[in-house]
Amino acid sequence: MRLDKYLKVARIIKRRTIANEACDAGRVQINGRVVKASATVKEGDVITIAFGNKETKVEVLSVADAIRKEDAEKMFRYL
Repeated sequence: MRLDKYLKVARIIKRRTIANEACDAGRVQINGRVVKASATVKEGDVITIAFGNKETKVEVLSVADAIRKEDAEKMFRYL
């Protein structure tokens, strides 16, 4: 699954366009490498997102195209 879509489906970032902009600005990394929005996300990856001076790290637990809001938290865990 594309990184920008995963961030939106997992509800880590609210909208896909914002996820896309964050990737274009170089604020998103997968396993320590800066990536584009089209990068593929798979289970076990560690995603790091820099928001200003705050950094969020999550580990991908599952990948699904569509999921209910209540189950979105099961797609990742904070590190």
